[in-house]
Amino acid sequence: MVRVRFAPSPTGLLHVGNARTGLFAWFFTRQNSGTYILRIEDTDQERSTRDSEAAIYRDLRWLGIDWDEGPDIGGMFGPYAQSQRHDFYLAAWHRLRDGGFVYPCTCSRKDLERALSAPHEDEDEIHYPGHCREKLADARNWQTPAGVSWRFKVPDGKLLSFVDGHFGPRHFTAGRDFSDFLVWRRDDIPAYQLAVVVDDEAMQISEVVRGEDLLRSTARQLLLLRALDYSIPVYFHCPLLRDEHNRRLAKRHDALSLRTLRLRGVDPADLRRSFKTEFPAPKDR
Repeated sequence: MVRVRFAPSPTGLLHVGNARTGLFAWFFTRQNSGTYILRIEDTDQERSTRDSEAAIYRDLRWLGIDWDEGPDIGGMFGPYAQSQRHDFYLAAWHRLRDGGFVYPCTCSRKDLERALSAPHEDEDEIHYPGHCREKLADARNWQTPAGVSWRFKVPDGKLLSFVDGHFGPRHFTAGRDFSDFLVWRRDDIPAYQLAVVVDDEAMQISEVVRGEDLLRSTARQLLLLRALDYSIPVYFHCPLLRDEHNRRLAKRHDALSLRTLRLRGVDPADLRRSFKTEFPAPKDR
């Protein structure tokens, strides 16, 4: 049973790179008579806005993307929203704490940036030097995660391997390719790595379709999936669209938005066809 999700963040306008990934996921789901789920990843309340969320719905409908499941809002399927799922993430944090997988971290981002150079474009998290690792034994003294950051202690030297539906076999080594990563922020918000695996398990996602910039995150998430005894989905990472300077399209680069295309009078059917011709068909499931 194919169950696929598209999970944009309402922190700005959808750009063509987002739309392309969403369409790849939608094409694959429809080809396999599956269930397409829309999930709004709005845990970042400082940057998430209602206007951006409304723009996501408007852009997806303009592009012809529909979804099949979600909370009932007036007889229509609404999207799932991570901001409404805090209890799910808190239950997972308790399991990780009780299992001895996470520890409280009092290091600030500024502390890390002073000690290390900031990540390059192809890196998604500052390498953590392990200053607070000795606090692992103190984790059980915490009844809630609020007040400090929490990190997953990676098994240094462990090889994490998976076969991606587009890029083929991928291999990452814990402690070298990535370090102890955040699962909970000091402002009492679950980090991306934890929230996404909890939601994918709860929503029974069978195939995760997303951008290639998250390949390294898959290795981190495999550790979480195993620690929480969750099922492991099939992964399919889409090649990224890049601009004339070979930078990946992103909101921070003011990438071309779907709203701009819509206002220019672009035919969404033409856009769908152009993406479908380059749709990299997933290998056999």
